[in-house]
Parts: sequence; structure tokens; C-alpha cells
Amino acid sequence: MFYREAGDFKTSYKDDSQTFPIKFDRMRYYLVLIAAFAVVPFVINDYWVNAVFLPFLIYSIAAIGLNILVGYCGQVSLGTGGFMAVGAYACYKLMTGFPEVSILIHIILAGGITAGVCLLFGLPSLRIKGFYLAVATLAAQFFLVWMFNRVSWFYNYSASGQITAPETTVMGVAVTGPATEPWAAYLFCLVFCVACALLARNLTRGMAGRKWMAIRDMDIAAEIIGVNPLKAKLSAFAISGFFVGIAGALFFAVYLGAVEVGEAFGIQKSFLVLFMVIIGGLGSIFGSFAGAAFLVLLPVLLKNTLVGGLGWPTDLAAHLEFMIVGGLIVLFLIAEPHGLAQLWRVAKEKLRLWPFPH
Repeated sequence: MFYREAGDFKTSYKDDSQTFPIKFDRMRYYLVLIAAFAVVPFVINDYWVNAVFLPFLIYSIAAIGLNILVGYCGQVSLGTGGFMAVGAYACYKLMTGFPEVSILIHIILAGGITAGVCLLFGLPSLRIKGFYLAVATLAAQFFLVWMFNRVSWFYNYSASGQITAPETTVMGVAVTGPATEPWAAYLFCLVFCVACALLARNLTRGMAGRKWMAIRDMDIAAEIIGVNPLKAKLSAFAISGFFVGIAGALFFAVYLGAVEVGEAFGIQKSFLVLFMVIIGGLGSIFGSFAGAAFLVLLPVLLKNTLVGGLGWPTDLAAHLEFMIVGGLIVLFLIAEPHGLAQLWRVAKEKLRLWPFPH
């Protein structure tokens, strides 16, 4: 009843196969985009940008990339933090080596470089899968962090071992560096997030997505019906690496500004993005956003409630956060393996039928 679907009918295959075939859904998402681009930049402040919006947008891109690999193609990966580091260091080398080139090109090229590295470490997926593939990608995580720590060329022989993003501008507005305004950083990341979400949505609904899902469901049957497992698996690794590399470049250049690889892109980063995908929902673009929002907002909510409101110690609130996240992961794996995305689908179907019981 809320959807008002009476008279909302399709007259062509193109209309029926669009991303949001229900008119009410299209209107809702258009309103969200309008609010995100035209309202939020004028009402946010520095705290909201750095504590909520930038982490949410960047982690959403990383979760979309990992969801393509794990949720759609069924290839387990525990090296997301290392691949984000590849994107960050590639962006840093491009920014310092070619300062006259736009930061937009640097970030896209960093995603492309990460796609190549991810493709290289995805080669074992052609022979192994499951737990063994998880171990192989975990080895990539430790190797990449070790390499960026040990090879001083990657951080331009800095004595501290850190990389710092130089100040860059887009159309005269600073988007990296200490002079960056909160709204500029937010809009810059928002553009990348929306573009990546649209690209991923169309990829997963097209031929490439169907091949990934066929490999995920049963790779032997997929090969029998004509799906090339070599191309399907490696394309999933490459496209996943592209999104993760963009997220790593934004995380370094726009959000933090200066990073040390062991602290910013350690194994905990890989597990954090994986938890976002699990809680949000495997095989769902919306689930990537839902999981990122949940794990970004939960620490902020607990800190403001427990530390700011009740006066609890900060370390106690942090330990409670770990317990809550761990419990929720177990709960979702048992009660609802498809995560928040499935809960949203069920709620939406009930709204479409309300007030009727079936």
C-alpha cells in the first residue's frame, strides 16, 4: 500500500529490467541522492565528516569490492587491508611523481594498479578454494604490509616511514591536505562512492555477474555450460581489487592524510571490511552500504552513549564494542546468513503488501 503500485506497469523489456523497476523505489533513491549532494554538504561539520561520512563512504567502496569477490563470485579473501595499502601507496607515488596530473586520475590509476596486484594474487584461485584460498590471500596481506615497510622507495626514503598526501585541488577547491574543507572532502568521496556503486550494480546484473554467480554456486556445472572459470575468477579479483584500491587511495589521501602501513592497513582492516560484508549481506550492493554504515555508526554510538553519556572508561567501551560486533556476526551467521540486506528485503515486501496478511 505504501508503494502505490497500481498503474505502475511495464511496456518493454528495458523498463522491466532497469535497476529499480518500481517507481516508488526510483523516487526514493533519487531523493536520497539529491539530499546527499544538495543538502548534506551545507549542514555537516568537521566532526560528522571525519567520524561518520568519510569512513562510511570509503568503507562502502571497499565493501562493494570485497562483496563482488566473496559474495558474488564465492572466492574467499582475507587480504583486503593489503590491497587497500597498494591503492594508497600507488596513489602516493603518483601524486609525488606527477603532481601536475589531477588527483582524480591518480585515484583511478591507483585502482588499476591494485587490480593488477589483486589479479596476481588471485592466480591461486584457479587451483585452490575455500580455506586454502583464504590462507593464500592472508599471505598476500602480510607480504604486502612487509614490503611497504621494508622497501623505502615506496615511502620516498622518508625517515619516519610514513607517507603524507600533498595538497591537491579539483577545480580550484582543495580536496587533500590541511586546507581541505569538510564539505569538499565529503563531496569528493561521495562522487567516487556513487560511481563505484553504479558500476558494480550494472556489472553484477550483466553477463559478468551471472558468470560470477555461476562459479559461486557450482564451478564444475558453470564450466560445463560454457563459463570460463579462468576469466570469471580473475575478472572478479581484478574488479574487486579496482574498487578496494580506490578505497585505499581515498582512505590515505582524503581521510587520513598521512599513514603508516602497519597501523592503517593491518590485518584488522581486512577483518573489518569482511565483517561489513557478512553483517550487511553477501551478494548485495545494498548490503555493502548497510554493513559499512552499521560498523561505522556503532563505535560512534557506543562512544557517545557509554563514554559521553554514562561516563564509562574509554577502554571498557572499546572492549564492549568488540563483544557486540562478535556477537552480531555469530547471530547473523546463524539466524540470517544474508544479513541486513535480507532483512530489508523482507521488510520491503511486507510494506508492499500491507495491510493484507499475504
